[in-house]
Amino acid sequence: MAIPRVIFAGTPEFALVSLRALVESGITPVAVLTQPDRPAGRGRKPTKSPVKVYAQERRIAIKQPATLKADKIVAELAALEPDILIVAAYGLILPQSVLDIPVAGCLNVHASLLPRWRGAAPIQAAILAGDDETGVCLMAIEAGLDCGPVFVSESVVIGEHETAGELHERLAELGGELLIRHINDIIDGKITAIAQDESLATYAPKIKTEDAEIDWRLPAHELERLVRAYNPQPGAYFLLDDARIKCWRAEYAAGVDASAGTVIAADRDGIIVACGDGTLRITSLQRPGKRPVTAGEFARQFELLGRQL
Repeated sequence: MAIPRVIFAGTPEFALVSLRALVESGITPVAVLTQPDRPAGRGRKPTKSPVKVYAQERRIAIKQPATLKADKIVAELAALEPDILIVAAYGLILPQSVLDIPVAGCLNVHASLLPRWRGAAPIQAAILAGDDETGVCLMAIEAGLDCGPVFVSESVVIGEHETAGELHERLAELGGELLIRHINDIIDGKITAIAQDESLATYAPKIKTEDAEIDWRLPAHELERLVRAYNPQPGAYFLLDDARIKCWRAEYAAGVDASAGTVIAADRDGIIVACGDGTLRITSLQRPGKRPVTAGEFARQFELLGRQL
């Protein structure tokens, strides 16, 4: 079987896993599309995406257009004569002019069990909603948001204490495995994609920093999920003396008779805060510009008992 001509489009670590899996399986893309370098870090210096770094190491041709709508980039992609264009967390919409280029169409590696959690943040959304399971789909890309028919999917159970970062790693690996296992059959037309049930569609919008602020009036079990969903990015937080305190680890505990936001205990076993229902026991926190510390270390730095957060 001839090695397929692949264009790969992706940007962050999630995409890198699929790209690496392709290359290690013997399928080196004829080109890689990735987002333009973005300012990052304290110095706000232009930073290469993980996909770009890997592609440079492997001497794969790289394209970083700000948009795929320009005639020039469409012509350049068409000239590569790809069999398939594979997308994994790329970040740019593929216009119809690009969708029409590959012989076998365009394929998306998506981190949810479609049609549940279409959109930018499916991993976080699944944890926030308290889903028991999630997974990865290989989906044919059509005009619209993650609405194309699905070739294959595989589910995983979400761990009781699993963070978005931990789940991200598992799903990224699964995505790469599914891609390698099925890419040739998809290109050869041996797998029929099944249309999504639109009535079951849910959406996971792009995360904003303010989404991660802890509202102590909410039930503790929801806040526990919020802490896990926003670990590592952007980090669940609350305000203390106008400082934004990141909360990295927490667990649900039984309720007490106290107003929401009241610190009812603060020691080495955890900082316990009353919520709208139940309490949240925080075990790992971080002050701005400092390293994460245990609840015991944090409690020694501040007089917390009885304070209203």
